[in-house]
Formats: sequence, C-alpha cells, structure tokens
Amino acid sequence: MKLESRPVTENPMHIKRASTEKLREIFNKYATQQINGEPHMTSADFVRSFLGQSYNEESIKLIAGIADTSKDGLISFAEFQAFEGLLCTPDALYKTAFQLFDRNGNGSVTYSEFVDVFKKTDLHAKIPFKLDGPFIQLYFGKDRQRVINYVEFSQFLHDFHEECAMEAFRLKDTSGSGFISALDFQDIMVNVKKHLLTGEVRDNLIAVTEGHRVSFPYFMAFNSLLNNMELIKRIYLNATGGNRLEPITKDELLHSAQTMSQITPLEIDILYQLTGVIHQSGRIVYNDLSNIAPEHYIKNITHRLAEIKAVESPADRSFVIQMLESTYRFTLGSVAGAVGATAVYPIDLVKTRMQNQRTGSFIGEVAYRNSWDCCKKVIRHEGFLGLYRGLVPQLMGVAPEKAIKLTVNDLVRDKLTDKQGNIPKWGEVLAGACAGGSQVIFTNPLEIVKIRLQVAGEIAGGAKVRALSVVRELGLFGLYKGARACLLRDVPFSAIYFPMYAHTKAAFADDEGYNHPLTLLAAGAIAGIPAASLVTPADVIKTRLQVVARTGQTTYSGVMDAARKIMAEEGPRAFWKGTVARVFRSSPQFGVTLVTYELLQRMLYVDFGGSRPAGSDVAKAKVDLGRVNPDHIGGYQAALPMLNGIETKFGLSLPRFGVKRPAV
Repeated sequence: MKLESRPVTENPMHIKRASTEKLREIFNKYATQQINGEPHMTSADFVRSFLGQSYNEESIKLIAGIADTSKDGLISFAEFQAFEGLLCTPDALYKTAFQLFDRNGNGSVTYSEFVDVFKKTDLHAKIPFKLDGPFIQLYFGKDRQRVINYVEFSQFLHDFHEECAMEAFRLKDTSGSGFISALDFQDIMVNVKKHLLTGEVRDNLIAVTEGHRVSFPYFMAFNSLLNNMELIKRIYLNATGGNRLEPITKDELLHSAQTMSQITPLEIDILYQLTGVIHQSGRIVYNDLSNIAPEHYIKNITHRLAEIKAVESPADRSFVIQMLESTYRFTLGSVAGAVGATAVYPIDLVKTRMQNQRTGSFIGEVAYRNSWDCCKKVIRHEGFLGLYRGLVPQLMGVAPEKAIKLTVNDLVRDKLTDKQGNIPKWGEVLAGACAGGSQVIFTNPLEIVKIRLQVAGEIAGGAKVRALSVVRELGLFGLYKGARACLLRDVPFSAIYFPMYAHTKAAFADDEGYNHPLTLLAAGAIAGIPAASLVTPADVIKTRLQVVARTGQTTYSGVMDAARKIMAEEGPRAFWKGTVARVFRSSPQFGVTLVTYELLQRMLYVDFGGSRPAGSDVAKAKVDLGRVNPDHIGGYQAALPMLNGIETKFGLSLPRFGVKRPAV
C-alpha cells in the first residue's frame, strides 16, 4: 500500500483547530445519510469521498472506525469534530493507531481486537507472525486475556515493529546459524520493511552486503540505523557545528555518536558502507543522510496552489525540458524581482540622491544632511508619490534583471553540483559572479533612466523629465554608459551575495533542513548586508557616470577618471556615500525577492526533474502528495499524514484497490 498524504505547514501540536461552523459546512457536504433528521457520514463517505482514499471494503470500515467511536457504522458530526480535535494533539499518530485497533471503542485493546486488525494488514500476508508466541504473551498474558490501555499500546506498537523484523529473520534462518543470505536479506527488507527504504537504499541492498551472508547483529543494526536516521542527522550536525555542507569521516561521526548511546559503532559502519556504495565517497554530508532517510510521516510544507510533474524521472530531462525549467524560473524570478523592488523603492531613491550629492565642485549648501533628511524633503516638496519617481521603468527592467540573475545562478549551480547535491565553494562564487555579469545587459539601461528620473526632482521648477525622453536623448549606446562600473558592482555583489545566502539559509534551517519563510527572509536580508556595503564605491562611480552633470559640477570620462576625481575633490569618504541607504535598500530587497522566489516555487510546483531550492519542502519528497483537498481544514490537514504514518512508523498497511483517488 502506498498512502497519499497531504503535508501540513506545522507539526500536529501546532495545528489550529477549525471553527465549528466551517467543520459543519464541510461535514454536511460529504454526509449522505439522514438519521432522525441529522446528517451522518457512511464509512465510504468518510474514507473515499472526504479523505479521497481507495481502500477495499474491509479497510474502509477499519479506517472509518477510527472516527466512529460509537461503532455503529456511521459518523456523526460530533464524532467528526472529535476526531479533528484528536488530530491536533501532539501524540495524534499513536492515538490514531490506537483507535484503529480499539474496535469496541471502550478505551482498551484486547488480544482478539489486535489479531482481527493485524490479520487484515499486508504485513500479515507477508510474514506469518506467531500470534500466540512469547512476545504476544508478554503483553496480553499467557492466556491472552489481558487488555492494554492507550499508553501501554503505544509501547506495544514500537516493540512489535522490532519483533516483526526478528521473526522474519528467524523464518529465513532455517538452520539456526544466525546468518541469512544476501538475497534473503533483500527479500525481508523489500517485503517486510519497505517503508524504511528509499529508492537508493532499495537498489543497493545486495551491494552493501557485497553478496556475503548477513548476520543477525548486522540485520538488526541495519534496521536500527534506518529507524534512527533523524538521530543520525543530529549527531552529524553536532559534529559539524550545524554546518550541513561539511564532509565528515567515519571517525569524526563516531566520536560525535559517543554521546548518543542508541547509536552503535556497527550502525556507523553500515552507514558509511551504504553511502559508499551509493556515492563512492569516504565522507558524508547532510544531504547523504537525507537521501537515505525514510520519509517522515509529516513534513513541513507550504500549501501548493498548483502541482505539475513534467518528467517521470531525472533521466527523462531533455533539452526542451531544461529550457522549460529555465523559462519557469525566469517567470517566477520576474514576479519576485518586481515584488522586492516595489517594497524598497523609496529607499533606493534616497540612496541615489545621496550618492549624487557633490560637496567639492558645486558652490552652495548641500541639499540633504543625511538620508532621513532627504526622505523628509522629498515628501515635503514632491509629495509621498515623489518617493516612487521612476518606479515604472524600474519595474519594467527589474523583472528581467532579477529573473536572469536568479535563473543564471540556479543554472550554473546545477551544472557545478555533483550527484550528492553538493557544490564546492568556488562553484558557488562562480555561479554568483556569472549571475551578476549576466544581468548588466538589463541593468544598465534601466539604471540610467531610473537615476535621471530620481534626481530630476532636485531642481525646483525644472522641466519635467520622462523616461521616453531620456531614452531618446541617450540613444542605444548611451544607455550602456557606465556599463563597466555596473559590472564592477554587480559581479562582486552577486559573487558575495548568493554563496552567503545559501550558507546563512542552511544555518537557519530546522533539524530536517527545512526553511520557514521567515528564515528565508532573514537569510536573504543578512546576506545582503556585506554584499551591498562592500561594493558601494563601484555604485557611487556608476551613479556619477550615469547622471547628467549640472553647471559647475565635475564631469567624468570613465571609471578610472571618476575614481581619481572623486578621491581628489571629495576624499575617500565620498566612495561610501549612501552606504547605509544602499544596505537598507539592497538587504531587504533581496530578502523579499528571494523569499518570494522560493515560495513561488513551493506553491506553483513544477517538477522538471532538476534541483529544487535547498530547504524547500519538495526538495526530496518521496511520497505522492496528490491533490490538496481544500476541505481538509484544522486537524484534518494531518489526517492523511497520520494514516501514512501508521505505515511508515509501524509498518502496518491496509489493502487498497488499484484505482485512482476520486476527484474532490
């Protein structure tokens, strides 16, 4: 069985309960039975129509019985609402499993109830577990008359999961030697423990044993390793100080694992054997662990507005698909760039006017004492909309500018990323530099028009300047005046910004490597501080070259000429004019742009078989998420992940029909 699950944005304990009115509206939508004038859901209404799952008839009754606490075959609104509340609790997974086995609804599980449900699972069909053996007697008593309450049953499920593995080994070890063949090992893992296997692990089960016989300790350690991959991730992060990109050796990981008594040296050995046969490397990084870790039954994820699968596998990526992927990224980058530019445009205008203010060659008082004074005077003399002077050409140009920068950075990173998903630091810098250089073709004409519009309001009573007139005046080649200075600014900016953003984002990610939108925003803003400030001298030179000098002001013939004259007339401090305004503009702008870009890729998800942004919920998704049902509100956001968890956490799956989910 493969359950289709709908991830949620928060852990179950943090899910906000739905309102009674909204729940009742949804309940009435799916309920088809009327009992004494009150609507009720049948088992099929709940499982097939509401949850959208295609189980067989017996499985439908079992799953509906989780919510049907009265066990009358129908689900009332009170029961529907009560189950929604249960799904919001921290231990919802264990409670859901408990109510699956509590067939009588009396708050306890008997031996007969457990056997009745277990015999209907796929696991029972694959392994004839001894239901009257010593393990069962320890929990239900020798006469199997003891009943188990909820807290005892939660421990029973955990232990039963491990006992099934040992029972499977015993059945294969017919000689009692304590060894099984590599093929028997593969058979057990694929048929009994498939919920622990990613595709890479499943395909290398024979390779990791090198075809040798598998001992019982090795078998148990292998299963324990896969069960404890989340703990292994924490051990790795402890060893690297939170750095997810640092490769570490087996000895380094073993040293870190000494504080975790649950992890044995044999498990560490198996981990490196497994990653070794997959990637042929003696070191591991965090991404290696993510690739072999079983899918968690709940994932932090942003709800998707659209989901398209362009290719079935990365091997199907043709040139056309890669072009479509670049077009997709370019489009999202355009939207993200426009959002980011609009958010900080007033700061950009103040920055430009401060940088154009000259103190050494123009007689009279300076117009603005500081950035704040500039902002106040713009509003006073030009109105609030004066802060947005030149926004239209900015938006016309910033869309392709930011889009090509983001697209080229992603493209070059993809080309320099190895099969393990790792990219060297020089590769990150090169990708950023290429992104910065590629954008100048769009940036330079935009910058000249924008800057001339921004400074036009400084002259009281001056003729109104329009974007079209600036373009006509400059001509095609004039639009690229100051292009060298633009390159001098944009190449190092992007070479600094993108690597720092990637590493800052990784540092802010949670234990699963997931980035919340707020951490994306913070990473983008923090990365912008050094990138924006360090290239301010180039930005000052570019501004001076692109602005029309007024009477009495110094003119410049090029980058070096401007640098010499600014130094001679105004001193070295002039190169840092507008630094604060530039940081306050670039830092939040790129923060907003990057968070918008990544969230758009999460919400408008198209799988081209290529890479996804690190920290994204869909980067390593192994579960078919299916269509999102908007009626799964409140606790019901976690309903399908909980059912999926019963399989992935406890290895218990129920038979399904081989049909597609009904459309919602």
